[in-house]
Amino acid sequence: MTQTKPQQKDAYALILEAIDVGVYRPGDRLVESDLAERFGVSRTPIREALQRLETQSLLARDGRSLIVASLDHNQMAELYAVRTELEGLAARLAARHATAEELQVLSDMVVDDHALLGDPQALSRANRRFHKQIHLASHNRYLVQQLDLVHRSMALMATTSLAADGRGEVALAEHQAIVDAIARRDEAAAYRALRDHISVAFVTRLKLDSQSRRA
Repeated sequence: MTQTKPQQKDAYALILEAIDVGVYRPGDRLVESDLAERFGVSRTPIREALQRLETQSLLARDGRSLIVASLDHNQMAELYAVRTELEGLAARLAARHATAEELQVLSDMVVDDHALLGDPQALSRANRRFHKQIHLASHNRYLVQQLDLVHRSMALMATTSLAADGRGEVALAEHQAIVDAIARRDEAAAYRALRDHISVAFVTRLKLDSQSRRA
């Protein structure tokens, strides 16, 4: 009886996840041998993954080294402009297509996430799960794919807007307003609520960046 060989880990997905959760931050140098040892993967798939991430502008060249890319002001503004429209569309479609079970999950998320207030990083991870749930509730696979690309680039921001004083409480109130609009099947209100939520997050992030430059 032949044994099935264990499936090779996806080096690209492993590195991408590590960037997404903050193991590697903008400006950090990525070394093939270190990554291979960390993830238990041979250097060839690591090299291919790094090339792919560089092509997607998630990594940048610093001399001969590859580092996690960072976003300048204009890139961040462009990213938020796209995110605002796509997220608003996802909320609109979720108001049209979300099942009762999906609505229950969204509602439970808002309640549960209150326990994370005071922990910006945990709240940031919960925030990503909440938005992903709305994307899925849109029941539009092409929109979900585009939003995945946008949120992948969001990992290139050094800080989370949820680190600002009081932002966590306000964000959860905004999440509740989004869920309420989706539950009412009010597509226009859901679209506006999510657009406004992203707009406030962008303003908060700009303020944080301004403060860090003055420090």
